[in-house]
Amino acid sequence: MMFGDKPKMAALDKETDMVRQVRHHPAELDVIDRRILGALAEDASRSYAELSKIVNLSPPAVHDRVKRLKRDGVIKGTVAVLDGCKLGRTLLTFLVVDTSSYKATRELLTFADRPEVEELHTVAGDGCVLVKVRAADTESLENFLMEIQSLEGVRSVRSYIALSTFLERGPSPD
Repeated sequence: MMFGDKPKMAALDKETDMVRQVRHHPAELDVIDRRILGALAEDASRSYAELSKIVNLSPPAVHDRVKRLKRDGVIKGTVAVLDGCKLGRTLLTFLVVDTSSYKATRELLTFADRPEVEELHTVAGDGCVLVKVRAADTESLENFLMEIQSLEGVRSVRSYIALSTFLERGPSPD
């Protein structure tokens, strides 16, 4: 690399850093933490009293542990898991999008605000971005695909429509 290329490389590094996610480090969890997490993963509405019986600790001790697990980012949130089909979004599709630049990848990341987008990941392999989309019907999926394909720098989009879902869950605390 020639000396004159340094500004270009610095700009490329800055652009790349905008796409990169922060490196994650596993939290230090003991057996009780993992049992609490397992119980909450099954039913996040469990009370501290109920959790305390499961792990044989006092409710205040369980509360402190849950508070720490939230603070450390192990518990990212407490949410209701909604049924997409019952909400009228019956067409589950996975998209693999190949882009020609980090700018195009960044542009795709703005689709995270769309209600039909359930997951969005930058990936290694045949594509650059993996998108999980739950659309109401083929017409709405087609419109969504046209929006993605119209972005400058999108080279290709491959779609995989799910016929049946046998397992959908988050990570296990074990």
